[in-house]
Amino acid sequence: MVKKILLGLTVLVVAAAILFMVFKRTGQTDNSFKLVKVERGTVVDKALAIGRIEPGNEIAIKSKISGLVRKIYVEIGDSVKVGDPLIEIKPDPTPQEYAEAKRSAQLAAVTYDNAKREYNRALDLKEKGHMSDQDFENARQASDEADLRLKLADERLSLIESGKTKVADRSVESVLRSPISGTVLARHVNEGDPVVPLTTYQQGTEVLTLASMEQLLFKGTVDEIDVGKLREGMPAEIKIGALPSAQVKGTLYKISPKARKEDNTILFDVEIHLIPSDSIVALRAGYSANADIVINKKDSVLVLPERLVTFKGDSAFVEIPGEKGEPTKLPIKTGLSDGLKVEILAGIDEGKEVIERPPKEIK
Repeated sequence: MVKKILLGLTVLVVAAAILFMVFKRTGQTDNSFKLVKVERGTVVDKALAIGRIEPGNEIAIKSKISGLVRKIYVEIGDSVKVGDPLIEIKPDPTPQEYAEAKRSAQLAAVTYDNAKREYNRALDLKEKGHMSDQDFENARQASDEADLRLKLADERLSLIESGKTKVADRSVESVLRSPISGTVLARHVNEGDPVVPLTTYQQGTEVLTLASMEQLLFKGTVDEIDVGKLREGMPAEIKIGALPSAQVKGTLYKISPKARKEDNTILFDVEIHLIPSDSIVALRAGYSANADIVINKKDSVLVLPERLVTFKGDSAFVEIPGEKGEPTKLPIKTGLSDGLKVEILAGIDEGKEVIERPPKEIK
Protein backbone atom coordinates (compact mmCIF):
# COMPACT_ATOMS: atom_id res chain seq x y z
CA MET A 1 0.00 0.00 0.00
CA VAL A 2 2.82 2.39 0.90
CA LYS A 3 4.61 1.51 -2.34
CA LYS A 4 1.51 2.37 -4.36
CA ILE A 5 1.19 5.74 -2.62
CA LEU A 6 4.87 6.54 -3.22
CA LEU A 7 4.55 5.51 -6.88
CA GLY A 8 1.52 7.79 -7.33
CA LEU A 9 3.32 10.72 -5.74
CA THR A 10 6.32 10.15 -7.99
CA VAL A 11 4.10 10.23 -11.12
CA LEU A 12 2.46 13.47 -9.98
CA VAL A 13 5.84 15.10 -9.32
CA VAL A 14 7.16 14.12 -12.77
CA ALA A 15 3.98 15.37 -14.50
CA ALA A 16 4.16 18.66 -12.62
CA ALA A 17 7.81 19.06 -13.64
CA ILE A 18 7.01 18.42 -17.28
CA LEU A 19 4.14 20.94 -17.26
CA PHE A 20 6.37 23.51 -15.58
CA MET A 21 9.04 23.11 -18.24
CA VAL A 22 6.48 23.37 -21.03
CA PHE A 23 4.94 26.57 -19.69
CA LYS A 24 8.38 28.00 -18.94
CA ARG A 25 9.54 27.31 -22.48
CA THR A 26 6.35 28.80 -23.91
CA GLY A 27 6.85 32.04 -22.01
CA GLN A 28 10.49 32.43 -23.02
CA THR A 29 11.52 34.76 -25.85
CA ASP A 30 12.58 32.87 -28.97
CA ASN A 31 15.90 34.30 -30.07
CA SER A 32 16.21 32.08 -33.17
CA PHE A 33 15.82 35.05 -35.52
CA LYS A 34 16.39 34.97 -39.26
CA LEU A 35 18.67 37.55 -40.85
CA VAL A 36 17.88 39.22 -44.18
CA LYS A 37 20.48 41.22 -46.11
CA VAL A 38 19.88 44.66 -47.57
CA GLU A 39 20.26 44.12 -51.33
CA ARG A 40 19.78 45.99 -54.57
CA GLY A 41 16.67 45.37 -56.58
CA THR A 42 13.78 46.85 -58.52
CA VAL A 43 10.70 48.46 -57.01
CA VAL A 44 7.65 49.03 -59.18
CA ASP A 45 4.59 50.98 -58.09
CA LYS A 46 1.68 49.98 -60.31
CA ALA A 47 -2.09 50.17 -60.61
CA LEU A 48 -4.22 47.16 -61.53
CA ALA A 49 -6.78 47.36 -64.34
CA ILE A 50 -9.23 44.51 -64.94
CA GLY A 51 -10.78 44.05 -68.36
CA ARG A 52 -10.42 42.23 -71.66
CA ILE A 53 -8.87 42.39 -75.12
CA GLU A 54 -11.04 44.07 -77.76
CA PRO A 55 -10.51 45.14 -81.38
CA GLY A 56 -9.93 48.84 -81.93
CA ASN A 57 -12.34 49.08 -84.86
CA GLU A 58 -15.37 46.81 -84.65
CA ILE A 59 -18.35 47.44 -86.93
CA ALA A 60 -21.79 45.92 -87.43
CA ILE A 61 -22.89 45.10 -90.99
CA LYS A 62 -26.54 45.89 -91.76
CA SER A 63 -28.64 45.87 -94.90
CA LYS A 64 -30.40 48.88 -96.39
CA ILE A 65 -32.99 46.72 -98.16
CA SER A 66 -35.44 44.27 -96.65
CA GLY A 67 -35.72 40.64 -97.66
CA LEU A 68 -34.32 37.19 -96.98
CA VAL A 69 -30.73 36.03 -96.77
CA ARG A 70 -30.07 34.38 -100.14
CA LYS A 71 -26.37 33.57 -99.86
CA ILE A 72 -23.58 33.92 -97.29
CA TYR A 73 -20.08 34.32 -98.72
CA VAL A 74 -18.03 34.31 -95.49
CA GLU A 75 -17.78 32.42 -92.22
CA ILE A 76 -16.55 33.33 -88.75
CA GLY A 77 -12.78 33.77 -88.74
CA ASP A 78 -12.47 34.58 -92.45
CA SER A 79 -10.28 37.49 -93.48
CA VAL A 80 -11.88 40.00 -95.85
CA LYS A 81 -10.74 43.04 -97.79
CA VAL A 82 -12.57 46.23 -98.67
CA GLY A 83 -15.23 45.46 -101.29
CA ASP A 84 -15.37 41.69 -100.74
CA PRO A 85 -18.93 40.24 -100.89
CA LEU A 86 -20.34 39.24 -97.52
CA ILE A 87 -24.05 38.43 -97.79
CA GLU A 88 -26.63 38.61 -100.57
CA ILE A 89 -30.16 39.70 -99.68
CA LYS A 90 -33.12 38.46 -101.71
CA PRO A 91 -36.01 40.97 -101.74
CA ASP A 92 -39.17 39.52 -100.27
CA PRO A 93 -41.95 42.10 -100.77
CA THR A 94 -45.52 41.52 -99.72
CA PRO A 95 -48.05 41.06 -102.54
CA GLN A 96 -49.40 44.53 -101.84
CA GLU A 97 -45.95 46.13 -102.01
CA TYR A 98 -45.18 44.39 -105.31
CA ALA A 99 -48.56 45.31 -106.81
CA GLU A 100 -48.18 48.96 -105.79
CA ALA A 101 -44.66 49.14 -107.24
CA LYS A 102 -45.76 47.47 -110.49
CA ARG A 103 -48.78 49.73 -110.97
CA SER A 104 -46.78 52.83 -110.04
CA ALA A 105 -44.27 51.99 -112.77
CA GLN A 106 -47.08 51.49 -115.31
CA LEU A 107 -48.79 54.75 -114.35
CA ALA A 108 -45.49 56.59 -114.54
CA ALA A 109 -44.95 55.19 -118.04
CA VAL A 110 -48.39 56.38 -119.18
CA THR A 111 -47.82 59.84 -117.69
CA TYR A 112 -44.43 60.07 -119.38
CA ASP A 113 -45.87 59.09 -122.79
CA ASN A 114 -48.56 61.77 -122.52
CA ALA A 115 -46.08 64.42 -121.37
CA LYS A 116 -43.71 63.48 -124.21
CA ARG A 117 -46.47 63.85 -126.82
CA GLU A 118 -47.43 67.23 -125.37
CA TYR A 119 -43.80 68.34 -125.52
CA ASN A 120 -43.42 67.24 -129.15
CA ARG A 121 -46.64 69.11 -130.07
CA ALA A 122 -45.41 72.20 -128.22
CA LEU A 123 -42.07 71.98 -130.02
CA ASP A 124 -43.80 71.87 -133.40
CA LEU A 125 -46.01 74.86 -132.54
CA LYS A 126 -43.01 76.75 -131.19
CA GLU A 127 -41.10 76.25 -134.43
CA LYS A 128 -44.11 77.59 -136.37
CA GLY A 129 -44.40 80.55 -134.04
CA HIS A 130 -47.83 79.60 -132.72
CA MET A 131 -46.77 79.11 -129.02
CA SER A 132 -45.37 81.51 -126.48
CA ASP A 133 -42.05 80.88 -124.76
CA GLN A 134 -43.77 80.45 -121.40
CA ASP A 135 -46.15 77.73 -122.64
CA PHE A 136 -43.28 75.92 -124.33
CA GLU A 137 -41.20 75.96 -121.12
CA ASN A 138 -44.17 74.57 -119.16
CA ALA A 139 -44.53 71.68 -121.61
CA ARG A 140 -40.80 70.91 -121.51
CA GLN A 141 -40.75 70.98 -117.71
CA ALA A 142 -43.75 68.61 -117.52
CA SER A 143 -41.97 66.19 -119.84
CA ASP A 144 -38.78 66.26 -117.77
CA GLU A 145 -40.66 65.70 -114.51
CA ALA A 146 -42.57 62.76 -116.02
CA ASP A 147 -39.28 61.26 -117.16
CA LEU A 148 -37.83 61.45 -113.62
CA ARG A 149 -40.96 59.93 -112.11
CA LEU A 150 -40.75 57.04 -114.57
CA LYS A 151 -37.10 56.39 -113.70
CA LEU A 152 -37.89 56.47 -110.00
CA ALA A 153 -40.77 54.02 -110.39
CA ASP A 154 -38.64 51.67 -112.51
CA GLU A 155 -35.79 51.78 -109.94
CA ARG A 156 -38.18 51.01 -107.12
CA LEU A 157 -39.69 48.10 -109.04
CA SER A 158 -36.23 46.77 -109.92
CA LEU A 159 -35.20 46.83 -106.24
CA ILE A 160 -38.32 44.96 -105.20
CA GLU A 161 -38.01 42.35 -107.97
CA SER A 162 -34.25 41.67 -108.03
CA GLY A 163 -32.65 43.84 -105.38
CA LYS A 164 -30.51 45.56 -108.01
CA THR A 165 -30.77 48.86 -109.81
CA LYS A 166 -28.65 51.76 -111.03
CA VAL A 167 -29.12 55.37 -109.98
CA ALA A 168 -27.18 57.76 -112.21
CA ASP A 169 -23.63 56.32 -112.20
CA ARG A 170 -24.09 54.45 -108.94
CA SER A 171 -25.06 50.81 -108.80
CA VAL A 172 -27.34 49.68 -106.00
CA GLU A 173 -27.33 45.94 -105.32
CA SER A 174 -28.51 43.46 -102.72
CA VAL A 175 -25.01 42.11 -102.05
CA LEU A 176 -23.52 43.54 -98.85
CA ARG A 177 -19.79 44.23 -99.26
CA SER A 178 -17.07 44.71 -96.66
CA PRO A 179 -16.37 48.37 -95.83
CA ILE A 180 -13.04 47.50 -94.13
CA SER A 181 -10.23 44.99 -94.26
CA GLY A 182 -10.45 42.73 -91.24
CA THR A 183 -11.80 39.51 -89.79
CA VAL A 184 -15.34 38.17 -89.43
CA LEU A 185 -15.95 37.97 -85.68
CA ALA A 186 -19.60 36.92 -85.66
CA ARG A 187 -22.40 35.90 -88.02
CA HIS A 188 -25.90 36.62 -86.74
CA VAL A 189 -28.05 35.22 -89.59
CA ASN A 190 -28.43 32.04 -91.63
CA GLU A 191 -29.61 31.53 -95.19
CA GLY A 192 -33.35 32.11 -95.35
CA ASP A 193 -33.52 34.40 -92.33
CA PRO A 194 -35.52 37.65 -92.74
CA VAL A 195 -33.62 40.93 -92.68
CA VAL A 196 -35.04 44.27 -91.54
CA PRO A 197 -33.41 47.23 -93.34
CA LEU A 198 -31.49 50.05 -91.67
CA THR A 199 -33.51 53.26 -91.94
CA THR A 200 -33.88 56.57 -90.18
CA TYR A 201 -36.57 55.09 -87.94
CA GLN A 202 -35.20 51.62 -87.15
CA GLN A 203 -31.84 50.08 -86.35
CA GLY A 204 -32.13 47.20 -88.77
CA THR A 205 -30.89 43.61 -88.48
CA GLU A 206 -27.21 43.13 -87.66
CA VAL A 207 -26.05 40.37 -90.01
CA LEU A 208 -22.26 40.31 -89.41
CA THR A 209 -19.63 41.78 -87.12
CA LEU A 210 -16.26 42.73 -88.59
CA ALA A 211 -13.12 44.01 -86.90
CA SER A 212 -9.51 44.77 -87.69
CA MET A 213 -7.50 42.35 -85.54
CA GLU A 214 -4.28 44.23 -86.25
CA GLN A 215 -5.39 47.03 -83.93
CA LEU A 216 -6.15 45.40 -80.59
CA LEU A 217 -6.87 47.25 -77.37
CA PHE A 218 -7.17 46.48 -73.69
CA LYS A 219 -10.36 47.95 -72.25
CA GLY A 220 -10.89 47.73 -68.51
CA THR A 221 -11.50 49.54 -65.26
CA VAL A 222 -9.32 50.99 -62.49
CA ASP A 223 -10.34 51.62 -58.89
CA GLU A 224 -10.83 55.24 -57.85
CA ILE A 225 -7.95 54.93 -55.37
CA ASP A 226 -5.44 54.49 -58.20
CA VAL A 227 -6.90 56.63 -60.97
CA GLY A 228 -5.51 59.87 -59.54
CA LYS A 229 -1.97 58.53 -60.03
CA LEU A 230 -2.45 57.65 -63.69
CA ARG A 231 -1.38 59.72 -66.68
CA GLU A 232 -1.83 59.03 -70.38
CA GLY A 233 1.29 57.55 -71.92
CA MET A 234 2.25 55.38 -68.94
CA PRO A 235 3.61 51.92 -69.85
CA ALA A 236 1.58 48.84 -69.02
CA GLU A 237 2.09 45.09 -68.89
CA ILE A 238 -0.86 42.96 -69.99
CA LYS A 239 -1.43 39.52 -68.48
CA ILE A 240 -3.73 37.27 -70.52
CA GLY A 241 -5.52 34.59 -68.53
CA ALA A 242 -5.64 32.14 -71.45
CA LEU A 243 -2.01 32.82 -72.44
CA PRO A 244 0.02 32.96 -69.22
CA SER A 245 3.35 32.88 -71.09
CA ALA A 246 2.50 35.76 -73.47
CA GLN A 247 4.53 38.93 -72.99
CA VAL A 248 2.23 41.78 -74.04
CA LYS A 249 3.05 45.40 -73.43
CA GLY A 250 1.02 48.51 -74.05
CA THR A 251 0.62 52.23 -73.44
CA LEU A 252 -2.16 53.88 -71.45
CA TYR A 253 -4.14 55.79 -74.08
CA LYS A 254 -7.35 56.97 -72.48
CA ILE A 255 -8.74 57.55 -68.96
CA SER A 256 -12.45 58.18 -68.60
CA PRO A 257 -13.23 61.58 -67.05
CA LYS A 258 -16.36 60.15 -65.43
CA ALA A 259 -16.67 57.30 -62.95
CA ARG A 260 -19.27 54.59 -62.94
CA LYS A 261 -20.55 52.47 -60.08
CA GLU A 262 -20.39 48.69 -60.19
CA ASP A 263 -21.19 46.45 -57.23
CA ASN A 264 -20.91 49.42 -54.85
CA THR A 265 -17.42 50.18 -56.19
CA ILE A 266 -16.42 53.37 -57.99
CA LEU A 267 -14.52 52.53 -61.18
CA PHE A 268 -12.99 54.47 -64.08
CA ASP A 269 -12.76 53.08 -67.61
CA VAL A 270 -9.29 52.97 -69.17
CA GLU A 271 -8.03 52.06 -72.62
CA ILE A 272 -4.56 50.70 -73.39
CA HIS A 273 -3.09 50.41 -76.88
CA LEU A 274 -1.12 47.20 -77.32
CA ILE A 275 2.38 47.44 -78.74
CA PRO A 276 2.76 45.10 -81.78
CA SER A 277 4.88 42.00 -81.13
CA ASP A 278 4.97 38.30 -81.92
CA SER A 279 2.57 37.63 -79.02
CA ILE A 280 -0.16 39.82 -80.54
CA VAL A 281 -0.73 37.28 -83.32
CA ALA A 282 -2.07 34.73 -80.84
CA LEU A 283 -4.52 37.13 -79.20
CA ARG A 284 -8.25 36.88 -79.82
CA ALA A 285 -10.99 39.38 -79.18
CA GLY A 286 -12.73 38.80 -75.86
CA TYR A 287 -9.78 37.37 -73.89
CA SER A 288 -10.02 38.35 -70.22
CA ALA A 289 -6.90 40.13 -69.03
CA ASN A 290 -5.33 42.22 -66.28
CA ALA A 291 -3.11 45.20 -66.90
CA ASP A 292 -0.38 46.42 -64.57
CA ILE A 293 -0.01 50.14 -65.29
CA VAL A 294 3.45 51.24 -64.19
CA ILE A 295 3.15 54.45 -62.14
CA ASN A 296 6.78 54.59 -60.99
CA LYS A 297 9.75 52.27 -61.30
CA LYS A 298 13.24 52.33 -59.76
CA ASP A 299 16.00 49.93 -60.74
CA SER A 300 19.12 48.94 -58.79
CA VAL A 301 18.12 50.58 -55.50
CA LEU A 302 18.54 49.31 -51.93
CA VAL A 303 15.47 47.28 -51.01
CA LEU A 304 14.08 45.27 -48.11
CA PRO A 305 10.92 43.24 -47.72
CA GLU A 306 8.35 45.71 -46.40
CA ARG A 307 7.30 43.23 -43.71
CA LEU A 308 10.62 43.84 -41.96
CA VAL A 309 10.05 47.60 -41.66
CA THR A 310 8.01 49.03 -38.80
CA PHE A 311 6.26 52.31 -39.52
CA LYS A 312 5.22 54.67 -36.77
CA GLY A 313 3.88 58.02 -37.84
CA ASP A 314 6.36 59.60 -40.25
CA SER A 315 9.27 57.47 -39.03
CA ALA A 316 10.37 53.96 -39.90
CA PHE A 317 12.83 51.54 -38.35
CA VAL A 318 14.18 48.02 -38.62
CA GLU A 319 15.71 45.67 -36.10
CA ILE A 320 19.36 44.64 -36.35
CA PRO A 321 21.47 42.32 -34.15
CA GLY A 322 22.93 44.23 -31.19
CA GLU A 323 25.19 43.27 -28.30
CA LYS A 324 24.75 39.71 -27.07
CA GLY A 325 22.47 39.10 -30.07
CA GLU A 326 19.60 41.19 -28.71
CA PRO A 327 17.54 43.09 -31.36
CA THR A 328 18.28 46.80 -31.68
CA LYS A 329 16.01 49.30 -33.43
CA LEU A 330 17.64 51.28 -36.26
CA PRO A 331 15.87 54.31 -37.80
CA ILE A 332 15.83 54.34 -41.60
CA LYS A 333 14.38 56.46 -44.41
CA THR A 334 12.18 54.73 -46.95
CA GLY A 335 11.13 55.62 -50.46
CA LEU A 336 9.07 53.88 -53.15
CA SER A 337 7.06 50.81 -52.19
CA ASP A 338 5.16 48.24 -54.22
CA GLY A 339 3.52 46.57 -51.24
CA LEU A 340 6.08 43.76 -51.03
CA LYS A 341 9.42 45.56 -51.29
CA VAL A 342 10.34 49.04 -50.08
CA GLU A 343 13.19 51.28 -51.19
CA ILE A 344 15.77 52.21 -48.52
CA LEU A 345 16.99 55.78 -48.97
CA ALA A 346 19.19 56.15 -45.87
CA GLY A 347 19.98 54.67 -42.47
CA ILE A 348 21.48 51.33 -43.46
CA ASP A 349 24.06 50.19 -45.99
CA GLU A 350 24.02 47.47 -48.61
CA GLY A 351 24.91 44.05 -47.28
CA LYS A 352 23.85 44.80 -43.68
CA GLU A 353 21.61 42.25 -42.03
CA VAL A 354 18.14 42.94 -40.66
CA ILE A 355 16.28 40.75 -38.20
CA GLU A 356 13.20 38.89 -39.34
CA ARG A 357 11.16 37.71 -36.38
CA PRO A 358 9.31 34.42 -36.67
CA PRO A 359 5.58 34.75 -37.28
CA LYS A 360 3.49 34.96 -34.16
CA GLU A 361 1.40 31.95 -33.33
CA ILE A 362 -2.33 32.49 -33.17
CA LYS A 363 -3.74 30.98 -30.01
